[in-house]
Amino acid sequence: MKISIVKRCAAVVILGLLSVLPSDTLKTSDAGLKLIMDYEGCQLNAYQCSANVWTNGYGHTVGVTPNSEVTHEQVVGNLVSDVQSAEAVVDRWVTVPLEQHQFDAFVSFVFNVGAGNFQRSTLLKKLNAENYTGACNELTRWVYADGKRLQGLVRRRNAEREVCLNVHPL
Repeated sequence: MKISIVKRCAAVVILGLLSVLPSDTLKTSDAGLKLIMDYEGCQLNAYQCSANVWTNGYGHTVGVTPNSEVTHEQVVGNLVSDVQSAEAVVDRWVTVPLEQHQFDAFVSFVFNVGAGNFQRSTLLKKLNAENYTGACNELTRWVYADGKRLQGLVRRRNAEREVCLNVHPL
């Protein structure tokens, strides 16, 4: 029987590496990035997320295999790339202007649920109809993984909603 050891990321190392990136690397604010990082958590070794997808770092899934392990530098590279991908989805599919806090909330959401779910969502329809409050409120409907309501997703979606509505500024 193989015993697996969870190898957590060292936050101070990750933050140090992020701090040396050029300021125009991401459109997501530092506070928005913190929102993503806080709710994704970080592991250097592969694990199966709540949707049973092999994952490492901060919710990174591309090319992750059961026995893979990443360095802190790779975690930062993957995080930046994954956030940039989520930003591109928001930029492409949202046709109305967004304030920074709204952009951050929707990037966090896309980072977690993926582009396809966002593109097909009632949330996006409401957002593009300029129903900002309705779109922000839609976030709290996305709390299921594999048909199960997960408290971690409930907390994340409530936090994203608060950020989106600027109820709880980052």
